[in-house]
Amino acid sequence: MNTNSYKTFSATPDDIDKKWVLFDAEDQPLGRLATRVATYLRGKHKPEFTPHMDTGDFVIVTNAEKVTLSGKKMKNKQYFRHTGYPGGERFTTAEEMMEKDPTFLIKNAVKGMLPKNKLSRKLLTNIRIYAGATHPHDAQQPEKIDF
Repeated sequence: MNTNSYKTFSATPDDIDKKWVLFDAEDQPLGRLATRVATYLRGKHKPEFTPHMDTGDFVIVTNAEKVTLSGKKMKNKQYFRHTGYPGGERFTTAEEMMEKDPTFLIKNAVKGMLPKNKLSRKLLTNIRIYAGATHPHDAQQPEKIDF
């Protein structure tokens, strides 16, 4: 038996073929949408996936303002930040964040599903999130992904 035919494949920059994909967030649950986006962003849907390389696609998310949260999460879910001063804890509900910046909920959810390292910061540059239905990336001919 020849063991050379069973070598593990590791992608090189020449092997990576990046596409543009489009997700419509309208009436989609936030967590379900974020897992699909993170999978495409990371490249885990491709057979040539390599954990330490950026093998994922460029992702466009539209209608971020129409994403849904189940139950009472819109009022009860809180986002935390700290000012850096003593007693500087600040909490914001999902409802307030949606009014202020509709793209934050999706970006934050996807960010939490990526590895916590330099690769994560590189992958987050490959995502574009828009509050409305239009986007300026028609020239890239994105492939629409349906759920």
